[in-house]
Amino acid sequence: MTRAAAIVIRDGMVALIRRVRGGQLYYIFPGGRVEPGETHEEAAIREVTEELGLAIELGPLAAIVTFRGQQQFYFRTYRISGGVFGAGLGPEMLGQYPPENGLYEPVWLPIDQLLSESVLPRPVAQLVVQAQVSGWSEKVQEYLEG
Repeated sequence: MTRAAAIVIRDGMVALIRRVRGGQLYYIFPGGRVEPGETHEEAAIREVTEELGLAIELGPLAAIVTFRGQQQFYFRTYRISGGVFGAGLGPEMLGQYPPENGLYEPVWLPIDQLLSESVLPRPVAQLVVQAQVSGWSEKVQEYLEG
């Protein structure tokens, strides 16, 4: 499964999905499966709308993470162009997944807390923190995890 996600930043905070699953608390960037016939960019935009309730203007690809043999594409976001944070209507946000899938909750986390919380994937969290200090690289960062 290929995954596409967006790095949504506003006022020194990043939009994440707070997950509680199997007794574990962690955060992930909003995103999900790329559907057949959909581009990575289209999937990232759709997932942000479904999970956060926001419309975004997607920026360039920032990172590719290969996790357990599956590629994940992380895009920067130019801006939030509409919507209401927390109004996502995706099935996971409406509680339509089985209870064992755990909790999905959209949250804003201050960027300076990204590395003190369990934000996954870790290299993307580190990239966001680094970008706030030295700016975004034009080069797509590639990481291998798991």
